[in-house]
Amino acid sequence: MRIGVPKEIKVHEYRVGLTPASVSELTAGGHSLLVETGAGAGIGFLDAHYEAAGARIVGVDEVFAADLVVKVKEPQLAECARLREGQVLFTYLHLAADRPQAEALMNSGVTAIAYETVTARDGGLPLLSPMSEVAGRMSVQVGAWALQKVSGGRGVLLGGVPGVAPGKVVILGGGVAGTNAAAMALGLQADVTILDRSVSRLNWLADRFQGRARTVISNRGTLNDYVLAADLVIGAVLIPGAAAPKLVTRDMVQQMVDGAAMVDISIDQGGCFETSRPTSHTDPTFIESGVVHYCVTNMPGAVARTSTLALNNVTLPYVAALANLGWQRALGADEHFAAGLNVHLGEIRHPRVAEALGFDLAPVLHAA
Repeated sequence: MRIGVPKEIKVHEYRVGLTPASVSELTAGGHSLLVETGAGAGIGFLDAHYEAAGARIVGVDEVFAADLVVKVKEPQLAECARLREGQVLFTYLHLAADRPQAEALMNSGVTAIAYETVTARDGGLPLLSPMSEVAGRMSVQVGAWALQKVSGGRGVLLGGVPGVAPGKVVILGGGVAGTNAAAMALGLQADVTILDRSVSRLNWLADRFQGRARTVISNRGTLNDYVLAADLVIGAVLIPGAAAPKLVTRDMVQQMVDGAAMVDISIDQGGCFETSRPTSHTDPTFIESGVVHYCVTNMPGAVARTSTLALNNVTLPYVAALANLGWQRALGADEHFAAGLNVHLGEIRHPRVAEALGFDLAPVLHAA
């Protein structure tokens, strides 16, 4: 199979769909790898490294003529225009919060499989987890930066110092991202509270952190109480394939302490703060109602080398399955992989994406 690896064009996105090591594995399996010039240069994967792994270095047109296109971020509209019927796209999509992209993919006729909706037998999201880990850890770093006076924050050091109380970090959601955010915040000796709707998850978190983090059931009352008292709020909620719920209202933000900070990890799915709007690494924050908001849609792109390596660790077996079996057989043999199918022949194939965007849900596909 011809596999294309384009250079990402989103602002300050340096990740790449396949590393040279991954290319080497696929070429050893008899596949033809087409890598766009400079695709991995931003993180030290040079064209020469890809050539040594067996790839051909080509222009963007040839990359997007491949049978299977492997990316990291959702295709920009200019990239969607290059896609065609009979082609497979494998990448993050986050369509529930992006109607223009969904319509462009539908118009192209492409078969689009989303990393973020592929499931595991235990109910996890194996291709989203590595980036959730990265984003969770990063959220505390950027939140600490946002709290500095030079960033518009109230000038709070998360860990405090002897004689001065630590900053209050409130994490909404105790999943992979929230757990990693809590680990980082506790490492800085912050005062950490995790809110989640699952009692069993809260029990797990209490054991995981040995009581060092406060665990609280999430409801309207507790959300209001803890968010309003926080120095840093981290939004880490996720409903696979669906738009994120707006847990923090505009009214709550208006009542927060001036100079508090909010980091919305859920922004790819529309954000879980009512005041959130997408930002970029070029201009990562804005201030609304006196509160600093960080809502970068590709947070892990800031640590692109780590993120690319972590992503390839989990995506490579799925890319190999698509290449070896073809998408219909690969998805037909694995119902969890099949959950990744979002768009095919101009129709939405994922129920939560269809619901979020108001489209009809097309029938489930079966193996050829």
